[in-house]
Amino acid sequence: MGLTWKQRVFTALLGAAAVSGLTTLILILVGATHVLLPADTKFGIVFDAGSSHTSLFVYQWPANKENDTGVVSQALACQARGPGISSYASNPEQAGESLQGCLEEALALIPKAKHQETPMFLGATAGMRLLSQKNSSQAEDIFAAVSQVLGRSPVDFWGAELLAGRDEGASGWITINYILGLLVKYSFSGEWIQPLEGALVGALDMGGASTQITFVPGGPILDKATQATFRLYSTSHSVYTHSYLCFGRDQMLNRLLTALVQRSPGLLVRHPCYHSGYRATLASGPLYESPCIQAAAPADPGQNLTVEGTGNPGACVAAIRDLFNFSGCDGQADCAFDGVYQPPVRGPFYAFSNFYHTFHFLNLTSRPPLATANATIWEFCQRPWKQVAGSSPGQERWLPDYCASGLYILTLLVEGYGFSEETWGGIEFREQAGGTDIGWTLGYMLNLTSLIPAEAPTQGRAQSCGVWVAGVVFVVLTLTAVLGASAVQLFWLQD
Repeated sequence: MGLTWKQRVFTALLGAAAVSGLTTLILILVGATHVLLPADTKFGIVFDAGSSHTSLFVYQWPANKENDTGVVSQALACQARGPGISSYASNPEQAGESLQGCLEEALALIPKAKHQETPMFLGATAGMRLLSQKNSSQAEDIFAAVSQVLGRSPVDFWGAELLAGRDEGASGWITINYILGLLVKYSFSGEWIQPLEGALVGALDMGGASTQITFVPGGPILDKATQATFRLYSTSHSVYTHSYLCFGRDQMLNRLLTALVQRSPGLLVRHPCYHSGYRATLASGPLYESPCIQAAAPADPGQNLTVEGTGNPGACVAAIRDLFNFSGCDGQADCAFDGVYQPPVRGPFYAFSNFYHTFHFLNLTSRPPLATANATIWEFCQRPWKQVAGSSPGQERWLPDYCASGLYILTLLVEGYGFSEETWGGIEFREQAGGTDIGWTLGYMLNLTSLIPAEAPTQGRAQSCGVWVAGVVFVVLTLTAVLGASAVQLFWLQD
């Protein structure tokens, strides 16, 4: 049987496309990729300069905002090389240089035409808060070095500054509720809707130097210093939030070890939170460099200490409890610890950052009952060091601290924040939700987008349509050249 007229048309088209050359095809394909990213898309860059490391996040959102707030999604996450910027106090220039690699990744992702209109911000959290307390001039030098590097980039650098603990907590709360679709979501009817306030979740964040708790309480917030109010997607929100400086994971471990050193008569420290059989030697001087340490440094800062683990979770919990001032709440209603006001916890919570990393290692992220979580951590603490090290090769640097971290999280959440056996089940330990990292940066960007005017996307739509028009014109011209105008007309009109 001979070829039909349609088969002859497609055969001629394929032959013509091959003859027209690979270059034309590549140009069309390259142009078509821009259709996947609407020309009116906006971008934002946020650096999270924490105490232990710095992360960069690139966010994108359509310029046509919903109720004056961008509908933001994560486009890139990058961890900068080296430690947190506060670690470069003696060499601030290196703090800026450490950000260069992630910045280059971000610039490669964002179209060059968008660089000048892309806002970029660096927020420094508890590590720099501590350095500012200890030596404000060193902190200023680091911010100046960071600003010099970021200010040279082609994007719109909005500055590098210290993020207040309350802002960090509130922004983390915004992030998780936005990701879960609890602030705004797109309905099946094609409309943006705000869910009921009762569905909102609380946020538990723990970095290296501080920890934050943020949630919507069941009644009025009596201490206005712990209240954060903001407006997103035409809806106002009021949350309780408090940040505890020196109660982050790394500072807690340092405070714990220093307290044990103070109680030891000599240079041998018996550590109940380290596994039996663990032994390490370290210099005593660096333990006292943090403003979180109130004890006086030894006369000889180069003096070495020997630390031996005893694997005693009961004694470990007792030592951890001494880091809290629970008596500061005696006689006070709605009080957490250290005399800090806190209404009763309410609703479900998401616990992320070091909350998640610790419980993920301990295999406790499947929401077991509180008693099970406690028993699991105690059993882990009682394992000999040889067994623990053998079961997790390559992690020797972090392994000794998981026992203390696990028991500290239990103490903080139960005795500090007031979670009970009943409310414990409402805590989700998560690192991401919906493929997006949980932290303060996305919440900050959501607030930031409310300050950026939307642009009419007419030009962007014209550019996107132009790609497809060019492709159609190419096909029509090719068919016309090969088959003639009458055949082309039949091709479009016939079934």
